[in-house]
Amino acid sequence: MQLPEHIPTGSRVVVRVAAGLGQTDGRMKFCDYIGHVTSWDGQTLHLLRDPAANGSRPEQAIRLPADSIVALKPIPERQYPFGRRDGSSPETAKERD
Repeated sequence: MQLPEHIPTGSRVVVRVAAGLGQTDGRMKFCDYIGHVTSWDGQTLHLLRDPAANGSRPEQAIRLPADSIVALKPIPERQYPFGRRDGSSPETAKERD
């Protein structure tokens, strides 16, 4: 894939990386990472991976080599229907007011 020369720091992206061949079926496997770009030098993408929505995985700082990236695209910020990003609910905010 032709990767851009510049990726703005702080951009939220989804990155698909080739993970190798599956042992059972021999087909190519992929892994997707969603997060915010911390740096891009044309060779390595540094990404602050978003935490899992269900809380099973905290955010992670990861490095992805350019030659393993097969797709890259910008995505909008995550919506928080359960409340605010800090974990508080709208009801908690009303109680404080």
